[in-house]
Amino acid sequence: MIRWLLSFLFIANLATAQVTVDPERTSVSDGWWTLKVAMGLDRITPYRVFTLDDPRRLVLDVEGASFAGLDAAAVLSGDRATDVRFGPLRPGWSRMVVDLAEPLVIAEAGMARTDAGADLKIVLERASADEFAAAAGAPPDPGWDVVTGFDPDAAAALAASEDFIVVIDPGHGGIDPGAFQGGIKEADLMLILAAELAVMLNAQEGVLAVLTRKDDVFVPLSARMTFARQVGADLFLSLHADALGEEDVRGASVYTLSSDGGDAAAQRIVERHERGDLLAGVDLNDAEDRVATALMDLARARTGPEGVRIADALAAAMQAQGVPMNTRPRREGQFVVLTAADFPSVLIEAGFLSNAQDRAFLATPEGRARIARAIRDTVVLLAR
Repeated sequence: MIRWLLSFLFIANLATAQVTVDPERTSVSDGWWTLKVAMGLDRITPYRVFTLDDPRRLVLDVEGASFAGLDAAAVLSGDRATDVRFGPLRPGWSRMVVDLAEPLVIAEAGMARTDAGADLKIVLERASADEFAAAAGAPPDPGWDVVTGFDPDAAAALAASEDFIVVIDPGHGGIDPGAFQGGIKEADLMLILAAELAVMLNAQEGVLAVLTRKDDVFVPLSARMTFARQVGADLFLSLHADALGEEDVRGASVYTLSSDGGDAAAQRIVERHERGDLLAGVDLNDAEDRVATALMDLARARTGPEGVRIADALAAAMQAQGVPMNTRPRREGQFVVLTAADFPSVLIEAGFLSNAQDRAFLATPEGRARIARAIRDTVVLLAR
């Protein structure tokens, strides 16, 4: 059995060029006791492929690939794979994730040059659950999982600043697009809101706003928290806009950390927001942040109540600005991005993309400006 296959085909001048994926030559389909993954490319490029367990999935990373024009429903057929998704993972790399219906291990993987460019072919064969678990795991490539895109020296300079540092965290990104409704992708919308908010906050004397991501790239949850620590965050704001099955659920809400997981609705939203780390193969139980959190209970005795006060003030300010609010505007949940003990953190659910009224509100600059003004007014009071 092949535990994983890592292929670095170092071809001059190809690493920086965009590689086009041909939808007509790309498929995930059943074979005779096998699963076949085919990807048609316009040129040879580096790639890596491996499996991950719990849940079982195949991960394929391709350097420079653009999945524009690729439709998951058209790519997937058969019963051995249940879902497929793809998108940017980190600068210069894109990822395809195939959910597996049964234990399957990589038996064959290779890329061959063709008249059309290149064909990537992967064949998985049936295995026992124990064999799959033994074969699963990402290649040993230090630094791959934690992609932050920020300069450590710049982070240190920010940490030394006397300004009130607000870390704005646009939820999702890259392989993890978040909710998608009415032609609006949560990751894109939250990045727009974050950028607009940063401009508004940076116009305030003594306030400095920085973003955990500035592009449509995947950043693990733990890396977002590590970044906030490195820049000396005084406040961490995570921005989201979920989509639920119920269209009548609407309005903004502000979350702080709960000790018991929160109610069922909160737990469902936590699972949706944190699914991206699972898709990308990042361990949600990151030792650095989890251990630090456990060891800083005394610090949380200060930052926890401070976060609650900030969240209460934010909810009130949003209501005053005319932002449509949920019937329960203040909620609690066990989000990873709320677990820091060394700075107060809140998560803002700006609305629900599954609700047409919320979607229309968030799609307009004026609607987003009301949310940004509410956050600005709250931060200005904190920074005094």
